[in-house]
Amino acid sequence: MALTDTFVKQVKHTGKPTGDKHTDGGGMYLLVKASGKYWRMDYTHNSKRKTLALGVYPAISLAAARKRREKAREQLAHEVDPGVAKREDKQAQADAAASTFEVVARNWLSKTAVKRKVVTQDRITTLLEHDVFPFIGKLPIHSIGPRDVLDKAVRKIEARGSIDTAHRAKQICGQVFRYAVAIGLAERDVTADLRGALAEIPRSHFSAITEPKQAGELMRSIFDYTGHPTTVAALKLSPLVFVRPGELRTAEWAEIDLDGAEWRIPGAKMKMKMDHIVPLSTQAVELLRSVKPISGHGRYVFPSLRTGERPMSDNTINAALRGLGYSKDVHTAHGFRAMARTIMDEVLNQRVDLIEHQLAHAVNDANGRAYNRTSHLPARKVMMQTWADYLEKLRTGAHT
Repeated sequence: MALTDTFVKQVKHTGKPTGDKHTDGGGMYLLVKASGKYWRMDYTHNSKRKTLALGVYPAISLAAARKRREKAREQLAHEVDPGVAKREDKQAQADAAASTFEVVARNWLSKTAVKRKVVTQDRITTLLEHDVFPFIGKLPIHSIGPRDVLDKAVRKIEARGSIDTAHRAKQICGQVFRYAVAIGLAERDVTADLRGALAEIPRSHFSAITEPKQAGELMRSIFDYTGHPTTVAALKLSPLVFVRPGELRTAEWAEIDLDGAEWRIPGAKMKMKMDHIVPLSTQAVELLRSVKPISGHGRYVFPSLRTGERPMSDNTINAALRGLGYSKDVHTAHGFRAMARTIMDEVLNQRVDLIEHQLAHAVNDANGRAYNRTSHLPARKVMMQTWADYLEKLRTGAHT
């Protein structure tokens, strides 16, 4: 007679040391013991009597136990020992858990760390933890296909405008897959199938330093510069505000509120012809206060060295950089924008929309409307101070 849900729920242990068996047919029975209720199935394979554990009640219901019995009977019909198959499945699950993409990637990071600088190791780890592990980290690496990497991970990075980071993520994933192949956990590097799948990295004719270590060296060089005080101040301010060189050299004292720590650039001076607000970090305010006694009586913050009636030459900052040993193929005045854009995104994990807005690029909201100049201003102020503090740490060697 088949068991019922009510009976299974209500039946009690009678005290037998070996427990009480209540059959359900097909070799399955409920074994009731003092410690609990257990589903079992007796079967014969290769003329040997065996018992298969089907689960524990109530975690496994009567209906679920019957499904497991039918699966076992089907295996027996195909001359497969369900007990052996169960052990193999459990081992396969354990192997899969031990060879997920994240587990393999962290193992690869550890094994290859000696080849990298600390800052590079940190950048790769951060990229994986932020942009890859949440999407494919829990998948067994042998089960991951090219579209998993593309659609679940790197295209998400590409969609937020970080084309260079998307390419770097694909490259790092490829290194993880090649490591998995070497240790026998994957058949091949599936990222090889993604050639041409991502947008090309935008190429700029403005050279820029975008590596933190080199940026630190640049900042130290800038602080060692001994030119004219206004040129020194303009050079030091360039990386802090990362506006276009033309916007910096034509800065006017009337546009700057030192007490409010803001620089409001009128749209007539901007490439996009829209008013722009630059939150000033404490470091930027200090720099501007230091130069005010020199040029504060005139119109321009950084006047021409020949006449205070005009702004400084458009070649002044680049000439200073050349004097410091940075050729136009290494870093330019315009390159401070790329330096900020890359490092704030990839190292400091700042919001890309805030960075783009601060670069005075066109940024739209969810409804396609262009943000106005005051959009996210409090968050942008925090971001600009974070950036200035980071540059200071790079310069002093406090950040490695």
